[in-house]
Amino acid sequence: MIGRLAIHSHQQRVDAVFARAASVSDDAETLADFARYLCILVAGFVEKSFSEIMLEHSRQCGSRSLQRYVERNTNKFTNANAEKILQLLGSFDPDWRVRMEEFLVDDKKAAIDSIYGLRNNIAHGIPTGLTSARVMQYYDSAKKVIEFAQDLCIPET
Repeated sequence: MIGRLAIHSHQQRVDAVFARAASVSDDAETLADFARYLCILVAGFVEKSFSEIMLEHSRQCGSRSLQRYVERNTNKFTNANAEKILQLLGSFDPDWRVRMEEFLVDDKKAAIDSIYGLRNNIAHGIPTGLTSARVMQYYDSAKKVIEFAQDLCIPET
């Protein structure tokens, strides 16, 4: 699977976990565990989506050697906070960075940055007080950012 299809498939897997989380008992600890797990999944979804967007752009516009280069370098794309996303897009096209900066404001920027701050806290065992509802809000914002990036970098033909 490539491009938009790969991103959609990954999104469906994350959506399925959100659906399972919504059906668990009212046990507060179980819900908190799900919220932490969902945060990690959302962070991975953002990272892999941006990697796939850049790779699909290279597939559409470049040679096989460029595709290999982009694949090797975007596979290492981690901790995709707002600034790293802007840097990645700007390294391909300065106009993409400008356009994303204009889009990535307020709740969308806060959501992207929060996902990574929380994920790092979870990884280091720092209590977060995170809820599934909050992660869902961040996820909804992240999906909007990814959709904007797809339209920007890999327009449908």
